Amino acid sequence: MTGQSNALTAQGRTDRNQNTGILIQNCNVRAANDLASSNRTVQTYLGQPWKEYSMTVYMQSFMDGSINPAGWSAWSGDFALSTLYYDNNRPGSNTSNRFTWPGYHVIKAADAANFTVSAFLLGDNWIRQTGVHYTAGLI
Repeated sequence: MTGQSNALTAQGRTDRNQNTGILIQNCNVRAANDLASSNRTVQTYLGQPWKEYSMTVYMQSFMDGSINPAGWSAWSGDFALSTLYYDNNRPGSNTSNRFTWPGYHVIKAADAANFTVSAFLLGDNWIRQTGVHYTAGLI
């Protein structure tokens, strides 16, 4: 469709104290082959803040050039978005042209460690017993 755009995430919290969010770690964020090889231009965003205390963390991931340099598409209004980046790479990970919302941060390793499977999801307590492979900490 003409004018169509993609938002990869739409996380929302109604209370800043809710321990919820979307964590994306060690992932390939890229256009599907059929889109990448087409002549179409589709604006693709890392996400849209859905509620006032939205929190999305991208860390240690590959992001290709299909990501709009602004990174984020506003849902409505200018409410506080908490978006965190740590150690991402490739063209789509360049943060120099990102929105400058108050909650937007490029974080350091010490802060990123709080958003790992082990720390944020307490994954060591329950994922191991499922037999699913996971990375507990930073890579």
